[in-house]
Amino acid sequence: MKQIIYLLLFFFTIISCGDKKETAADVIATNDEVKIKAKREALVNQQHQLLQEIKLLDDKIHELDPEKNLPLVTTFTSKSELFDHYLELQGSVDTKQNIVIYPETQGILNKVYVKEGDKVAKGQLLATIDDGGLSQQLAQLQIQSDLAKTTFERQKRLWEQKIGSEIQYLQAKSSFESQEQTVNQLKSQLAKNSLRAPFSGIVDDVMIEQGSVVAPQSPIIRMVNLDDMYIETDVPENYIRDVVIGKNVQIEFPALGKTIEGKIRQAGNFINPANRTFKIEVAVPNADKLIKPNLTAKLKINDYTNSKAILIPQNIISENASGEQYIYVIESKDTNKALANRIIIKTGKTQGDVIEVLSGIDDDTEIIKEGARSVKDGQTVKIANQ
Repeated sequence: MKQIIYLLLFFFTIISCGDKKETAADVIATNDEVKIKAKREALVNQQHQLLQEIKLLDDKIHELDPEKNLPLVTTFTSKSELFDHYLELQGSVDTKQNIVIYPETQGILNKVYVKEGDKVAKGQLLATIDDGGLSQQLAQLQIQSDLAKTTFERQKRLWEQKIGSEIQYLQAKSSFESQEQTVNQLKSQLAKNSLRAPFSGIVDDVMIEQGSVVAPQSPIIRMVNLDDMYIETDVPENYIRDVVIGKNVQIEFPALGKTIEGKIRQAGNFINPANRTFKIEVAVPNADKLIKPNLTAKLKINDYTNSKAILIPQNIISENASGEQYIYVIESKDTNKALANRIIIKTGKTQGDVIEVLSGIDDDTEIIKEGARSVKDGQTVKIANQ
């Protein structure tokens, strides 16, 4: 850089002193266009010639300075550390208690007793459908059934006292049982006009307004229970020995910005031949009720741990024609100059931008990082660590 500055000063000195008889100012003062253009052309030619000479000087300086030919690299020292590898999967939240309630009979929706967001208990009455007179029929049949029961009980007492014939006893018994069965059938049919909660949970949606005509294919109410939540996802078959029941799972919900801990509560015993995977279920704690069905989740399952792993960046690894992986390390070092040595390595699992080295290097090995792909085996390099 100093040589360039000196040459530039020399260049301006020549321009200022080279033409003592007639300077640029003198030529300008003449107001002669031809002379001014000629003077400018002469100065441009001098400038071009000087720049060419400066380039020749720079090339020679670069040739004579061996350090300018050295590749500039940075290094880091390998250290054993804890390495946890995670299998990363995606899934969505679900619950086994998420249903839409349909009527079992047709009629007018007389009354809806709940609204969206209501908490209900198992068996609680949600809505009723007009029974079309079935309740009146039931009342009449119940009277007949009660009479048949009284007649049967009296005939039974007489028969036990050996009064009356056996046929009278059997007829009274048959009449009572027939009436009782008819009443029970009608009660069962009438019960279909009352919609009750199949489990304890929350009314998520009331889909039909009171007074509407409904049929067995008409959805009435959606109910959800947010206590028993889980995530179901597919796992590649080669993880079948590592992903087992009871394994801890980190569950991240991007939409909520939160991460929780869960456990695998079920692992499938069937490999899907179409994609070579098996299913797992991960239980999802949901104490604050923020987690909803169909919420997207990211799962991280710890499938491998090495307490003394050597990790290096993946981008410094190269591969030779034989398919072997290699990196460059510092063989010998003198101040900021060193000798690069190619080392064949074997690698294991990756996590993010780093990869585990199984063999080839040990602790306290100085490894070339930046500039690793421009280095050759046995080449002297210049280390520029901060």
